Amino acid sequence: MIIVLQDGCDIPVFKQIRNQIVMGISDGRLKPGEKLPTVRALAEEIGINSMTVSKAYQLLKQEGYIMTDRRNGVRVRESFALTPGLSAEAEQQLAQLISEAKVKGMPRDEFVAIVDKYFADRGIEE
Repeated sequence: MIIVLQDGCDIPVFKQIRNQIVMGISDGRLKPGEKLPTVRALAEEIGINSMTVSKAYQLLKQEGYIMTDRRNGVRVRESFALTPGLSAEAEQQLAQLISEAKVKGMPRDEFVAIVDKYFADRGIEE
């Protein structure tokens, strides 16, 4: 699994790991039931403290993206509970993105076209 961290980014490292794993699940790079590296292995692979990876995995487990088992390790969930809408945090992030786009003069239809592209890239139909 390839995780690329952005140096000097405002997003904490554990959140960058979490976000990249969620995107990997969304775009199919990580398949349902796929085994993820151990905390120690992933920490060594990307050169960070294992507690940071552990924090990312704990968050992913809490949010329902992964499951952990002492015998089988960490795996992507086989299925996900369908919940309409976004979390409060995701909605706030979206509002921030829209605000930045508006301030920079991006037309609404251009913003929506980008959103449509990402939905299509992940195989999400209307």
